[in-house]
Amino acid sequence: MNHYDYWVNNTGKKITKWTHYFWVYEKHFAAWRDKEFKMLEIGVLNGGSLEMWREYFPKATIVGIDITPSCKEHEQADKNIHVRIGDQTDEKFLQELVDEFGAFDLILDDGSHQVAHVNKTFQFLFPKLADNGIYFIEDTHAAYWDSHGGSITSLQSINNVAKDLIDSINADHTKGQKLPDYFTQNIKCMSVYDSILVFDKGNVGRKAPEEYGGPKSDEVLVIRTH
Repeated sequence: MNHYDYWVNNTGKKITKWTHYFWVYEKHFAAWRDKEFKMLEIGVLNGGSLEMWREYFPKATIVGIDITPSCKEHEQADKNIHVRIGDQTDEKFLQELVDEFGAFDLILDDGSHQVAHVNKTFQFLFPKLADNGIYFIEDTHAAYWDSHGGSITSLQSINNVAKDLIDSINADHTKGQKLPDYFTQNIKCMSVYDSILVFDKGNVGRKAPEEYGGPKSDEVLVIRTH
């Protein structure tokens, strides 16, 4: 069963999602389905999404965090679903999570959606994400809303942060206009969707233009007429 089928047929705890998210989940998460890995979901709310991830990722360790103490009731340790209560911008709390569970392979931010919170969490946790992991941020449309501390020009907007990271990814080619940094060496790609940003962590390896094929310079072309 895919995410969408689970969602529309769900009779358990409530899951609130935008309808256009589900094909993006399938695109980025399908390869992880039967792997053992660690997932962190920021924002537990009604607990339904934790159960959806449990169904979709049967071998994963699922960890949810939320600032609301009552969300602890959604923990199901016997099913390898763990809930910790804390603030997504509290670096001490976030470090304790990494110390307890190890580096996460998949981080999904569906938390407060406050511009400053999303950016601070990303800046702290992305470097701690496991190599070849995925950092998935949804509901990025909230970064345009003043109710969430955002606007189209907000420097902390994760959308604008991502625009700057385009230059970081390409810093090796800017002839000094942009100096390579941590992200230059540790992002394979970014994917941008309506209300979603996905960061694939990893080093692409050697970057060099090369040519293969074509006639060798010492070969003589012979044309036969009969």
